[in-house]
Amino acid sequence: MNIEDLYSLCASKPYVNEDFPFDDQTLVFKIGGKIFLLVDINNPISISVKCSPERSIELRERFEGIQPGYHMNKKHWITISLRAEIPQEILVECINNSYELVIKSLTKKMQTCFNVENL
Repeated sequence: MNIEDLYSLCASKPYVNEDFPFDDQTLVFKIGGKIFLLVDINNPISISVKCSPERSIELRERFEGIQPGYHMNKKHWITISLRAEIPQEILVECINNSYELVIKSLTKKMQTCFNVENL
C-alpha cells in the first residue's frame, strides 16, 4: 500500500480528521479527537494502528512485518511495515479495525453525535 492509497482509505472514513500534532511529518488520522493511525509522510515505511491485545499477538506471530507499536502502548498498538510481505487485505483489516476500536472507545454522547450505529 502506498501513501496515496493509505490516505484515501483513511480520509474516506466518516468523521475522520487529519492532523500533525507531534511534528510536521507524522500524519495522524483521528475520530472524535482520538488517533487511529499514524504514518511518517516523508518516509512512509510503516504505519501504527490500534489493535486488540489478542489480535495483536496473533498478527505478530503470523507476520514478521508486524511489531508492537513503535513509541506507543505495546499492548494496544501495532506497527506494520509497508515493505513487508503482508497481504493488502490484512492491512485494510487492521486499519478498519483500528478505526472501529477508537469509535467504540468514544463516550456514548460522542457515539450518538457520530451516529455510530449506521457506520
